[in-house]
Amino acid sequence: MNTITDKIGFAHKAAATALECDFPLVEISQIAEQESWRKEINRPIYHIHKWWATRLGSVFRGITLGALSQPSTDTWAQFYKMHDLAGKVVLDPFMGSGTTLGETVKLGAKAIGCDINPVSTFLVRQAFTPASEAQLRTAFEQLECDVAPEIRRYYQTRDPQTGGLIPVLYYFWVKMVTTPEGEVIPLLSRYVFSQDAYPKKKPRAQIVCPGCWGVLEDRYDATDLHCQHCGHHFNPQEGPAAGQYVTTKGGQRYRIKELLPKDGKAPTHRMYAMMALRADGSKVYLPVRDEDLALNVEAQERLASETLPLPETGVRSGHNTDQARGYGYTQWRDFFNERQLLCLGLLLREILRIDDLTVQEQMLCLFSSTLEFNNLFCSFKGEGTGAVRHMFSNHILKPERTPLENSVWGTDKSSGTFCTLFESRLLRAKRYLDEPFEVEFVYDLMGDRVGSRKTVASNPIKARRVESWAELNAADHGLLILNGDSSKLPVPAGTVDAVVTDPPYFDFVHYSELSDFFFAWLSPVLRDRYPWMAREDSSDQGEVQHKDPRVFARQLASVFTEACRVLKDDGVLAFSFHHSRAEGWAAIYEAINKSGLAAVAAHPVHAELRAASPKTAAKDPISLDAILVCRKKAFALHQSLAIQDVRQSVDVLSSRLQAAGLHISAGDRFVIGAAQTLISRAADDMSFDAIKVDLEAIRLAVGPNAGDVEPEPADMESVTV
Repeated sequence: MNTITDKIGFAHKAAATALECDFPLVEISQIAEQESWRKEINRPIYHIHKWWATRLGSVFRGITLGALSQPSTDTWAQFYKMHDLAGKVVLDPFMGSGTTLGETVKLGAKAIGCDINPVSTFLVRQAFTPASEAQLRTAFEQLECDVAPEIRRYYQTRDPQTGGLIPVLYYFWVKMVTTPEGEVIPLLSRYVFSQDAYPKKKPRAQIVCPGCWGVLEDRYDATDLHCQHCGHHFNPQEGPAAGQYVTTKGGQRYRIKELLPKDGKAPTHRMYAMMALRADGSKVYLPVRDEDLALNVEAQERLASETLPLPETGVRSGHNTDQARGYGYTQWRDFFNERQLLCLGLLLREILRIDDLTVQEQMLCLFSSTLEFNNLFCSFKGEGTGAVRHMFSNHILKPERTPLENSVWGTDKSSGTFCTLFESRLLRAKRYLDEPFEVEFVYDLMGDRVGSRKTVASNPIKARRVESWAELNAADHGLLILNGDSSKLPVPAGTVDAVVTDPPYFDFVHYSELSDFFFAWLSPVLRDRYPWMAREDSSDQGEVQHKDPRVFARQLASVFTEACRVLKDDGVLAFSFHHSRAEGWAAIYEAINKSGLAAVAAHPVHAELRAASPKTAAKDPISLDAILVCRKKAFALHQSLAIQDVRQSVDVLSSRLQAAGLHISAGDRFVIGAAQTLISRAADDMSFDAIKVDLEAIRLAVGPNAGDVEPEPADMESVTV
């Protein structure tokens, strides 16, 4: 047995599941890449509410199917077939958005999902709660009647052509700083504030005059303009802000951080333009006038007089929050202006008056989703796109220099508003429960791909939600959604057929720090219903999240140890992982090793849209996950591979994926090589430092330029405000 094929073939003889033997990595990667372009459409059930690092449903369908199938099964041949795996039990101890749960119940198996984060638990419960479209529409129409007119009146302006009132889609704001000499400077890097997503094809752009704040229309790349309103002469490409500095009219430079308010409050803002919707459906850009400013003041005054269910908690210090705190955002309500707080508060108050608690919680989930697109950390993406760049486009809470204020209720021409998300998120997710589908490619007679279609390959998702292991065990089908520490599961030993999960990404994205944004609104209204909502914030001592890889390894090992306890002897634990650095993989090796498991197989598969932010900031972005398959050590057959064998394996797997049309970066090659290294060292009980040395050697052998997936800011000033 001198070849890679020989060694793998030998390992397959001891396999208990199809996932240990092979995986249709090419076919599923191609489908996954297609799904990743519009995840919220192709798998809407997992996008009913924001969650971070949501994995692709097609990948997890393949993993779960392989984990529950016999070794001789052709997983791809079974991928689009209906299944009823009654009695089989799959656990996900890092439930997140519920991807594993959905794919499991679609296959007819029973699912257990646990997450320590209360926002995750709430959103997954809502995702899998059946609610008729008729019921939801009735509730929506009642809200539209009772509270939408109140909200809409704060998002309107006067059309200069007709003199009539028309709805405002978006208000454009800019942060302002004041120099020691008293000069007030807008943090505009250029005066072009709106252009098309493809400006070379559609060069028309909107420009604000720095002299009179009037709105002009010209080319996106114009460099010499005279304002038609005041005659001011300026270059639209040169604003006063550049990088971390601003320049005064007299040419003096100041660091922006030095000009922040000394009282610790957030910088002030100026509203300078808006996009409104005319009666004929056309959009018009207008400057802000006295009547618009008066309307905003009216909203501020009403907010001061109303008693509304608004967030009252502070923003705790953390890896993902310290930059916002450094700019004065110390309370969660600081993330919204007064008009947003008023309108969101009015809407939430009305939702809480819905008598049917099932429908009310569906609307609460929708409300919480709306927050993502209606705050001072949103920005304008440009025309020809979804318009609103949501606040989590970066994996830190990055203060926005030029915030975009969305209209909370919205119109059918809006993006990211309560009424548009009702259709695009909530109803779409409910329809998916009734008719879950897969993305399938269509080929012509010559075998060339000519498109894709939706194919129904599962029965409707009707798995009854149960509240205990005893209830789940007694049923052929069911769904148990838990909140708590997954290192202490209320599940008997040796009862789970497979564990399928996606662990937290240890060093950059601290989920609870980000989910506190939603928790601050949800906890006050749900804490009396659910004990897991009655906390100070969404964090927990048992959270698996730490920037120190050794601490992270210990935390993860505690959960994997519990997973090993509940897993049957012939079951597998499979999880997706990627990392650009050796210490990330060393942490995974240590967690697996300390928990009584051993890695026996690894399958690279497409995981992320390469164009996604913040992936585009990486010099060599990773788009592959390694699916690591583990068995209990006593039942794992170990194989040992030398560095040259790992290199050969990387070449073979990379070539297969490249031949299928996928771009494989140096970072992707390291993901493949690191996963193979973990398998080859499974029986060696190596220390963290020793396995890290091996992984560094593999990194150099397979691709020395593997770059960070998500560049970590060195300090608060490394990402501009």
